[in-house]
Amino acid sequence: MRNALAIIVLVSLLFQQCTQPQKSTTADAKEDSAFYSAEDFYTVEKTDAHVHLNTEKPGFATLAKADNFSLVTITYDDVNEPPPMEEQQQWALKQVKAFPDRVAYATTISVRNFNSSNWQQETIAYLKKSFDSGAVAVKIYKVIGMSLKDKAGKLVMVDDPRFDPIFNFIKQNHIPVLGHLGEPKNCWLPADKMTIKGDKNYYTEFPIYHMYLHPEFPSYEQQIAARDHLLEKNPDLQFVGAHLGSLEWSVDELAKRLDKFPNMAVDMAARISHLQFQSVSNRNKVRDFIIKYQDRLLYATDDVVAASANFAEMKAGVHNTWITDWQFFTSKDTMTDADFDGSFIGLQLPKNVVDKIYRLNAEKWYPATSKKR
Repeated sequence: MRNALAIIVLVSLLFQQCTQPQKSTTADAKEDSAFYSAEDFYTVEKTDAHVHLNTEKPGFATLAKADNFSLVTITYDDVNEPPPMEEQQQWALKQVKAFPDRVAYATTISVRNFNSSNWQQETIAYLKKSFDSGAVAVKIYKVIGMSLKDKAGKLVMVDDPRFDPIFNFIKQNHIPVLGHLGEPKNCWLPADKMTIKGDKNYYTEFPIYHMYLHPEFPSYEQQIAARDHLLEKNPDLQFVGAHLGSLEWSVDELAKRLDKFPNMAVDMAARISHLQFQSVSNRNKVRDFIIKYQDRLLYATDDVVAASANFAEMKAGVHNTWITDWQFFTSKDTMTDADFDGSFIGLQLPKNVVDKIYRLNAEKWYPATSKKR
């Protein structure tokens, strides 16, 4: 009897040991299925919603196809940052024609002749031609608020009434605006106080836009206030704030604007490092922010390719950016970034959130892109 009882106990223990790991494995598999892996990068359809294809060469779009990306190439007009708007438009149209299922483009407005009597009519005519050519958005650039002056020598902000007919025309055509208004907050700091090395490098190259050197120009707060006033004046305007809406330094401040302006979204172009920087001290806050506002965030890089670019170098750089960003959003890996000191942990966002920021939101906020595939 004792031997029989011992056998029963032994069998019971062996059974428990065999079944418990199976439960754990099942749970692990279920958890893994809720998130994407590194291997999924190539199979998931994605959109980089802010690039600059300043060439008619096919290299960038070919790479995008290999990495399962669609692209939105953005045009702008700034005499301080060539190439000219007209050349960018020509390149964009050639890229769209060559890759109709892969590339869309955003047109822009020029303020070079802002003080002429027929500037509004010329601008509207240019926009109409762009819309007829398939533009999915209108880029409004930082020259408004940072260098454009009227006849009296006064700096012109984006909420100036002289822009009202332009925005009304855009709204009538149901086209969204991509607004690069203001700059990162680092722009108003001395170079050695900036949090991101990339910002320091940019403002060293373009000191005209380093507002710390130009205290006579509007403050950071005034730039944001003008943009906010534009949205208050136009509550029905579909507006995507480029570069995290120039509120890259604080997800709390960005959340306030997204709460206040339901027709506002933001792209992440050239500002993902700022999210990573905030993740160093508070990963959960950044992760919770992205999950809460998952319908309002568009993945984007601001990568630029010129006709003179070395294809091998461009391919390696762009691919590495895409892979590293995917790692940040989908994994729990410990990571570092060359833009700042310190390490951070990937956000490992749920699949449905990743799908939104990487593709579905671009199709929602730039509806014409949904017809590309």
